[in-house]
Amino acid sequence: MNADTLRARLTQIATEIPHPPVVYGEEIIGELAKPPTPAAVLVPIILGPSPGILLTKRTAHLKKHAGQVSFPGGRIDPEDAHAEDAALREAEEEIALDRAHVQLLGRMADYVTGTGYRITPVLGLLPPGLIYRPSPDEVEAVFELPIEVLLDPAAPRRELREVNGRSREFWVWPHAEHFIWGATAAILVHLAERLRG
Repeated sequence: MNADTLRARLTQIATEIPHPPVVYGEEIIGELAKPPTPAAVLVPIILGPSPGILLTKRTAHLKKHAGQVSFPGGRIDPEDAHAEDAALREAEEEIALDRAHVQLLGRMADYVTGTGYRITPVLGLLPPGLIYRPSPDEVEAVFELPIEVLLDPAAPRRELREVNGRSREFWVWPHAEHFIWGATAAILVHLAERLRG
């Protein structure tokens, strides 16, 4: 899929009303004990000769989701006007991504996690060749998942592991250096399904 086709397909996805409007993580059984915390992530797609999805690896010393692969993002603060504002603010704080370089397209369905977050994925296009400066307090690495991997229906696999004393099954995306799983992997699965139509 070349950059122009990818841009057109992503624009179409962003303008469609998500169905369902909210996706619940498979680890959620019954109702959550309290309403989930609103959060937003930027799903940055780098356009160019070899398009890819920009991802980050969180530092190992963080209290929550330490060492995990994620999109730039976090909780929506009271001063954030909307999910898009929160996603852009977090991307600037985490990897020094100037919001002027991001072409926002729209949102995907919210994703509710078992850890108590309702994540709004915000689709954004980035030009190739940007320089990212990871915040040493939050981000260990910045890397790309090639769009070819995202479009390969055989790429994501289901994996069963024990997490916090419970057996859990979740999506995992292949990458030579990083373990992509959890909410990030699930959001990527939903994006891949939409892109493949």
